[in-house]
Amino acid sequence: MTQIGMEDGSRERTQRFYARVAGFLFLWLIITGLAGTIIISHIVGSGTFEETAKRVVASEHLYRVALCSELIETLSAVLLAFALYVTLKSVDKLLAQIAMYWRLGEAFIGGAGMIVSFVRLHLYTSSQSIGALGPDHSQALVGLTRQAGFASYNISAIFFSFGSILFCYLFFKSNYIPRILSAFGVFASVVVTVMCFASLIFPEHAGTLQYGWAPMAIAEVTTGFWLMLFAVKTQAPNDQQSARPAVIRG
Repeated sequence: MTQIGMEDGSRERTQRFYARVAGFLFLWLIITGLAGTIIISHIVGSGTFEETAKRVVASEHLYRVALCSELIETLSAVLLAFALYVTLKSVDKLLAQIAMYWRLGEAFIGGAGMIVSFVRLHLYTSSQSIGALGPDHSQALVGLTRQAGFASYNISAIFFSFGSILFCYLFFKSNYIPRILSAFGVFASVVVTVMCFASLIFPEHAGTLQYGWAPMAIAEVTTGFWLMLFAVKTQAPNDQQSARPAVIRG
């Protein structure tokens, strides 16, 4: 085996490894994000500020675990961006870089949103802030942090959707995964873009608009399992055909 062949084989193994890592991270991000959201929603529930604060104080450490789960999701998004870049840079390095930058922007804005979430937790659990501000002012500040969190969530998701559109397009162009799957990923990413802009413009309909995440959930779960099980087909048919005579002559 020539040195060039060895380098190509090593590059292909690296590409397939990062494709499997990306597949795992697709699923990992969904699990960590949903776990944190569900736990926090269960603890907060509904009611007045005082009622919510009592529930949060009673389950403060569980609440912090849930926030850390969401933080892990945000940190893992950086790894996913890099894994997808390594997987797809051979298709179009410039587009893969741009897609990675969009996804990194998602992680950075998501990290800022996590700071807001920990500030909101402090408002619920700090007796000093409640005593100094009173329940009404504390409730107003909690509402302000929710609005900040709402904005950062949607803006982060827009960065996510732009990066996802490009990555899915590169998968479609490369035929590394079934084209119907990558095409559906492009469609789902566009839906998320429209949904998030609509949520920012019409926040009163944000709850209904959240159903727009359903196609993306299907696309990411399916793509995640595919990449974990099959990685990517890194050698084109033409390359295989051109390689056959060399094998026969050998």
